Amino acid sequence: MNGKDEKTPIDALGAPSSRKTPPATKRCRKNRGMPPPATFDIDALPGSSNLTALEAAAVIRRTPGALEQWRRDSNHPLKWRYVDGRPLYRVDAVRDYLAKCDKTARTAQTHNAHGDGRGARP
Repeated sequence: MNGKDEKTPIDALGAPSSRKTPPATKRCRKNRGMPPPATFDIDALPGSSNLTALEAAAVIRRTPGALEQWRRDSNHPLKWRYVDGRPLYRVDAVRDYLAKCDKTARTAQTHNAHGDGRGARP
């Protein structure tokens, strides 16, 4: 068993890098995480230009999955349209949505047990 011609179990199977699966059997997986911040300035773009779902998610700082869920609600304030089966967002619509979000942002309120401004008893 200690001969030079014998292979160890690792040598017999091959190095881990040589055991790659063929590309046809790999499943294509989407990156569903938060995209990196946008590399462009949304204010510098013309209002009539379109953004992809990934670009809009990067500007709004939400995941593409969140935008996908929002598209299921036809009354959502962020408007989109389908072009060749892909959702596109107008820059004007993204700007309007961000402006509405800034206006509706609430100030931090203190919470207490009574809900009427009285402090909790010690």
